[in-house]
Amino acid sequence: MAQKSINEKLAILSDAAKYDASCASSGSTKRDSSDGRGLGSNTGSGICHSYAPDGRCISLLKILMTNFCIYDCVYCVNRVSSNVERARFSVDEVVKLTIDFYRRNYIEGLFLSSGIIRSPDKTMEDMVRIARKLREEENFRGYIHLKTIPDAAPELIAEAGRLADRLSINVELPTDQAVKEYAPEKSPDQIRKAMADVKLRQIASKDRSHTGKRPPKFAPAGQSTQVIIGADGANDATILGQSTRLYGSYGLKRVYYSAFSPIPDASSRLPLVSPPLQREHRLYQADWLLRFYDFQLHEITDTALGGNLDLDIDPKLAWALAHREGFPVDVNSASREMLLRVPGFGVKTVNRIIATRRHRTLRYEDIARLGASLKKARVFITAKGWTPGGLTDSADLRGLFAPPPEQLSLF
Repeated sequence: MAQKSINEKLAILSDAAKYDASCASSGSTKRDSSDGRGLGSNTGSGICHSYAPDGRCISLLKILMTNFCIYDCVYCVNRVSSNVERARFSVDEVVKLTIDFYRRNYIEGLFLSSGIIRSPDKTMEDMVRIARKLREEENFRGYIHLKTIPDAAPELIAEAGRLADRLSINVELPTDQAVKEYAPEKSPDQIRKAMADVKLRQIASKDRSHTGKRPPKFAPAGQSTQVIIGADGANDATILGQSTRLYGSYGLKRVYYSAFSPIPDASSRLPLVSPPLQREHRLYQADWLLRFYDFQLHEITDTALGGNLDLDIDPKLAWALAHREGFPVDVNSASREMLLRVPGFGVKTVNRIIATRRHRTLRYEDIARLGASLKKARVFITAKGWTPGGLTDSADLRGLFAPPPEQLSLF
C-alpha cells in the first residue's frame, strides 16, 4: 500500500473529525508570548472565538490523530468494521502541522481527538506526547484541547490535564442503555469515573499549600462532553435531564449536542436520516436557559410535547406562551428573575435594564437601545408609553412567532 502524504492524511483526518462538536476554546487561563518568549497565544490575537453558522468553533486545527479504531461503536464512521479510507499521523507530523498552520495564521490552537489504536493507553500516550512536544520543545503557548480516553490510565489523563487547556470526555449517548447497546465496548461507569477524576484534579489544582504555593494548573479551561442526538430513541427531555446531571455532578463547562449523521454501511438499528439541525439548535437554547436564565428542567420539558422541544419556536417563547398569566411585566419594576423570562431579553439586556432604571423611568424606545429584540418582547412587557393591550391574551399569539406553513414538494 502506497504511503500517504501529509496532505492526504490531513484531508482524511480533518474530515473524520467533523463529527466532534466539542471544540470550543473559551475560558482558558491567560498565556501568551508577548514577553518575547515562546510561540502563540490563547488570548488577544490568539484564540479568536470564530464560529461556523451551526455554532462550531472554526479557529482550531481540528483533527484526529488516526481514524483507525479497535472499537466497533455502531454509530461511528471510524468503527473497526467500517469501510472507510484510513490514515494515521505520527506524533511529529501533528506537531509540525500545528506549528506550521499557526505561523501561517490559519489556526489559533489545536483540537486533537483520535480513534483507539492498539489500546487506550497507547493512544492516550501518543496524544500526551504531542501536547508535551508542543509545550516543552516548541514552547507553544496557544490553545490545546485534548479529547481524552476514559479507559486510559489515570496518570496519562493527569499528564494531559497539565499540558492542555481543556479536556473532554464524551458520554456518547443520552442513556446508559443506549451506550451499552450501540457502543458495547465502552462503559458509562468508566466514563463518569474519568470525568469525576478530572473534576477532582481541577479542584486540587486550585488549592494552595500551607506556604501559599499553588500546584500546577490542571485543564484551566475546564472539561466538556458531547452527546449524540438522534441515533437512539431518546427524546429531548431525556437528553436535557442527562445534561443537567452532568453539569451538577462534574462541573462541566459545556455539554455539546451533535446531530447524528447517517454513515456508510450503517446498522439497521440506526435511523436512515439525520434529525433536523433545528433540534440541535433548540437543545442548545434550552441548555442556555438552564445555565444562565435560572430555568428549571421541568419548566422547559413541561412544554415539550412528547418530550421533544418545539422546532418552530424557541424554548423560552414556548414557556412564556404557556404561562401568559404572568405577563405582561413592567420593565420598570419587575424582578430580575422575571425579566430573564421575557422572550427577546438576554442576560446583558436585563442587566442594562436594571442598571438604567435606577436612574430614570424606561420608555418603550429605550428597551430596543438596551439590546432587546422587541419583535418578541413587545407582547410580554409594559413600559412608559407602551402596553400590549389584549395582544398578550390573543388566541392566535403563537402564530405571530411561528413560521408560516410550507407546501412540501413531492420531488
